[in-house]
Order: sequence, then structure tokens, then C-alpha cells
Amino acid sequence: MAAEAAVTTIVPTSSGSEWLARYSSSLMGVFGTPQRVLVRGAGCLVWDADGKEYLDLLGGIAVNALGHAHPFVTSVISSQLATLGHVSNFFTSPTQIALAEKLLELSKAPAGSKVFFTNSGTEANEAAFKLARRNSGSPAGGAEGGKPRTRIIALEGAFHGRTMGALALTAKEAYRTPFEPVPGGVEHIPFGDIEALRNAVDDTVAAVFLEPIQGEAGVRPLPAGYLKAAREFTAEAGALLILDEVQTGIARTGKWLASEDAGIVPDAITLAKGLGGGFPIGALVTFGEKTSSLLSAGQHGTTFGGNPVATAAALATLHAIESQQVMDHVRVVGEHVRQALAAVDGVTEVRGEGLLIGFDLDADVAPAAVTAALDAGFIINSPGPRTIRLAPPLILTTEQADRFLAALPAILQTAKDAQ
Repeated sequence: MAAEAAVTTIVPTSSGSEWLARYSSSLMGVFGTPQRVLVRGAGCLVWDADGKEYLDLLGGIAVNALGHAHPFVTSVISSQLATLGHVSNFFTSPTQIALAEKLLELSKAPAGSKVFFTNSGTEANEAAFKLARRNSGSPAGGAEGGKPRTRIIALEGAFHGRTMGALALTAKEAYRTPFEPVPGGVEHIPFGDIEALRNAVDDTVAAVFLEPIQGEAGVRPLPAGYLKAAREFTAEAGALLILDEVQTGIARTGKWLASEDAGIVPDAITLAKGLGGGFPIGALVTFGEKTSSLLSAGQHGTTFGGNPVATAAALATLHAIESQQVMDHVRVVGEHVRQALAAVDGVTEVRGEGLLIGFDLDADVAPAAVTAALDAGFIINSPGPRTIRLAPPLILTTEQADRFLAALPAILQTAKDAQ
């Protein structure tokens, strides 16, 4: 009887307002009041507890790479869970090994490269932070007693997560100040300024952390040549170049990695979000034997990271992306959306690549536009007062995108009228 009673509490028969009342009395308020109570999804569509349909143009913030309830991914997860759900990291599983090999292949990692699995992007960046701390000795080839590497460089506008190490890398003061002192040694330099980077990187720097496109800052791509310059400066100084591809990786920009076109080999990358197609998983990929040996047995760990179900979900997601030519689709639909957005009255700038898109408005109405869009049946996001972010499932069709584009002028007018 107890089991039956527990099941009845999750059957979505209550209204949205009833569920939200229960939410406010049982969950911490760190996310504020949820906008809706969602109960079902299929492809790029979701439905709330009151039966209203929405076109999901945020994809769980770039997580639901193949949309909701993708039949192949869900079947693989179900099959794996029915076979082997969890083992501790005293053991491994075929899916864990196969996924590590696949990520090394997709990232074109050289011999000696390795993978560490986590549950999220912030945990991947936390592992990368510890990797950076291990690059702490005197400069290679330097004299005895040379200066230790105690500095880590990140950019203004950076968002790398909210756990303490990742938070130290994150630039936004509102996130950092309530939890100070955060781990020390991190310096934030001006975004996209190659000369500032040149001046900051010397033989006291352990690592430079970069997002190829800053998502939380409003979808801001690094300028052309910046990553190449960063690789040059860090290599000369003996510092690690660590690329945060948590939001930009796994076909989001129409490539496996947003940094591919830069023509560089970083020392490490971090992945998460779309990797599991909605199932929680992240990864730190280290490039080459020297970097991969910085963290040794016992220096880091995880209970759930790389478990059989999560790695099976990621393998299924990667297979579907490859076999269904999803990246070609992402490039075509993304270009269509960006061109159409540029022609919308009230849109002042459009940025991004693939299906990671940000656009600025001519007034501080982005939060009101999110509300108006939700009322009109579209899920979008506002990372700033004038900025809208789109990160839909990678399977978004042109027809679905056009539904939003046709509705956008009215959404923006409603937002302005509400001010």
C-alpha cells in the first residue's frame, strides 16, 4: 500500500497552480518560482500540467540535443538500466570504456589522452580546476626555485559553474559575492582582448580557461584568432589551455566542438549538457600524456560519474547525431534562423553559431519577452535585460522555427507594452 500511495503523488492530475503551491512548500527557492509545471515532451514540444503545448526553443539550456523522449535514446537507457544500472568506480563497464574512446576520437585527441566522467558541466570544470592546480610547479626548464604557478586566467563574462572551484572561474559578482572567499588565484581579464591576454599570461600562470562562445553572457563568440593566440601564449609560458565546451560542444554549433575551426590542440576540454541527450553526464578530456598524468589515483573521484546508464545514453546520443546527419541540419536551420532574426524590427544584433543563438533588442524588455513568448507557446531565455538566447533541440525543423519567427514581432510588442 505504501508503494501505491507514493506513485499517486507523481501522477500529473493536479493543475499547474496546485503543483506550484506544493513546490513552494517543499523545494528550496534557489531557482525562484518555476514558470510552468511540465509533464510531458515529444521531440521539440512539451506540455504543461494544464495541457498547454509549447515549442521548446531552449532545450533544457542546450541539454536536450535530440529533443524530448527520443525513441532510440530512451530505448537504450531502458535496456541498459534493465541490464546494469550502477557500479562503483572500483569497477568499470563496456559503455564507460566505449564512450571514453568515442570522445577521444571525436575530439581528435592525440595518443596518451584520457577522459574523466562527471555528472554535470560544473563538475567537469571542477575537475579541470584541480587539473590546473596540479600544473603548479616551477616553469619547465626553469632554474631551481623558480616561481610557482599560482595564477589562473579566465575572462570577464565567463560562466563555468556554481560549485566553489567553478564559481571562482565564473565572473559574475552576484554569483560569487555571497560565497566568498572563493578559491584564490583566479584573475578575470577583458573579454576578447588579445593584448590583455598576452600581458596576463606568463610563467606564473597555471591555466587559462576559455569558452569559445560565452553562453550565459549572451552568446558572445570569441573574436577570430583569439583561440590561436591563447594557444600560442599558453604554450610559450607552460600554462594549460582549458576550453569549456559544456554548452557549445556535442554538435550545438554544427560541429562536435565549437573550437574545431581554430586549428589548435588544447590541453583539456570540458563537456556536458547535450552529451547525454537529457541524461546527466559530463566529461573532462585531457590531451596528451603529460596533461593526462597530472591527476593521479586518489586525487579526484565521483560516485555516479561514468555509470553504465549515463554512458549508454551518451553513446546513443552520439550515434543518433552521426547516423542522422544532425550537424548538417543544425548548420542549415541555424543559418536560416539567424538571417530571419536580423530582419525583425526591434532586433539590433544577432550572434552565435549553429543552434546556439543570441539576439539583442532595442529596449530592456528581454525578461518581459520571455513571459510573452511563454504565453504564446514558446520557451526562450533572457540572459540579460536586452538579450534573448535560443538553444533548441538540434532536431528543430525549419517549419517549427518559422512558427516562432512569425510570432516574434507580436511577442516583442507585447513585452514593450508591458513595461
